[in-house]
Amino acid sequence: MSKRRLSRQQQHRIDKVQQERLARAQKKDAIIDEQINGELGAPEQGLIIAHYGATLDLQRDSTAGGDIIRCNVRSNLPAMVTGDQVVWQPDNNGGGVINALVERRSILTRPDVRGKLRPVAANVDRIIIVIAPSPRTPVNLIDRYLVATAHDDIHPIILLNKSDLLSKAPEMQQELDEYKALGYETHIASATEVDGLQQIQQLVAEGNSVFVGQSGVGKSSIINQLLPEEDLKVGDISQATGKGKHTTTTAKLYHIPSGGQLIDSPGIREFGLWHTSLNDLHKGFPEISEQSHYCKFNDCSHTHEPGCALKKAVEDGVILARRLESFLSIRDSLDEVDMRL
Repeated sequence: MSKRRLSRQQQHRIDKVQQERLARAQKKDAIIDEQINGELGAPEQGLIIAHYGATLDLQRDSTAGGDIIRCNVRSNLPAMVTGDQVVWQPDNNGGGVINALVERRSILTRPDVRGKLRPVAANVDRIIIVIAPSPRTPVNLIDRYLVATAHDDIHPIILLNKSDLLSKAPEMQQELDEYKALGYETHIASATEVDGLQQIQQLVAEGNSVFVGQSGVGKSSIINQLLPEEDLKVGDISQATGKGKHTTTTAKLYHIPSGGQLIDSPGIREFGLWHTSLNDLHKGFPEISEQSHYCKFNDCSHTHEPGCALKKAVEDGVILARRLESFLSIRDSLDEVDMRL
């Protein structure tokens, strides 16, 4: 098939947009140069700990005691987020200019209102999925989180918080055992108890961690225990819905006194699956992906066809019926606009 040729009017519009973008970039760099008082200092490496639109807060030596510098970003650089390691130069006004982005080891993304994926945190080592007996976290929601983490190839950990309330939903112990049997890392703790807090501290002792989970499961409470001096607001549990309210408003990286870093932002706490591909879905259900290769038909929908290996695997106890139900439910909802928690 021959490539469609653009009309003169279409090419003119494209050229005009590109020229406008170049002009904006040149104007941005000119403003940065005007704000610099004298020459820039020697290049240094730093850590982005907060994002404020056009400017970023950078920690000078990537440690808890490092100076915080407000920096501008050169226009030729990609979008930067909390957790990014960068090369920057100090100016004579107490600020600085970021000139380069150090290669990321991972990037956590989510779609914006237009459906375009954008980064929300960089160099994340683990995503801790917080669940609780009250409000009861349903297993299909846990499965959705596992699919969302699989999209960015970041190690997931399932943490059951409020272990003292486990008697309200004792079946959750079996569910955790089932996830552990599938190869997922699972933990049970209560952030309000000394032993539980120590267990959580060990989980986040190295690298960068983020917490996700259903509203009201105790994410902010856990963070308050890990960061007692920050005094983050905790969302109240709604009497009408039994769900909590999200309270974080600004993306920020925190150094945990007991070790490790924690990145927290609204873009991290809420996940959408509408950007997820069928490949991501299979990565979130590895046992189903493996068995699906044995289906009689390549285009098997796993619902009614004869010779479906997944239905047989359920009958033989090789895979869980609830996991197949969850897989099919998520597959059928991949075109939904968004999933808010």
